[in-house]
Amino acid sequence: MELFAEVGYEQTTVAAIAERAGLTSRTFFRYFADKREVLFGGSEVLQESMVAALAGAAAGATALEAIAAALAAASEFFDEKRRGFARQRAAVIAANGELYERELIKLARLSAALAEALGARGFDEPDASLAAEAGIAVFRVAFAQWVRKTERRSYSIIVDASLARLKTLATAV
Repeated sequence: MELFAEVGYEQTTVAAIAERAGLTSRTFFRYFADKREVLFGGSEVLQESMVAALAGAAAGATALEAIAAALAAASEFFDEKRRGFARQRAAVIAANGELYERELIKLARLSAALAEALGARGFDEPDASLAAEAGIAVFRVAFAQWVRKTERRSYSIIVDASLARLKTLATAV
């Protein structure tokens, strides 16, 4: 992350990353397929955790209550120890169109996985997809707030406030 910030994502090489980390390039490739994976590695674990939380939501939960359970599970990944890294990561991605596109693809996959999990709970289309997309909107807005330099609230508090705001907006229609 330091290299990405110092010289930019495009100018940072795998060799430079490995050297900074005290590794060989060969060792780097044992952990990451390419330098993008430094930024996107672990997204599968986040998705699995969110889908599992949605699947484990209380019987009879509404689609949005199940989505709220999934968003709450993400709080385990976005704790105070990771906020600095997340801020740097967000800045690197925002500065690079290719990375931003990859981030959007990752979120689309997450939405599809959540919609599928809602379908498994008995929610029909388009309701499952609509609820999943609303959840991703809350996820994106909450994450963007959480990584702001001036933000001090926890990710879970921001998610809860965002969900409450969404409910207020939806009932005002």
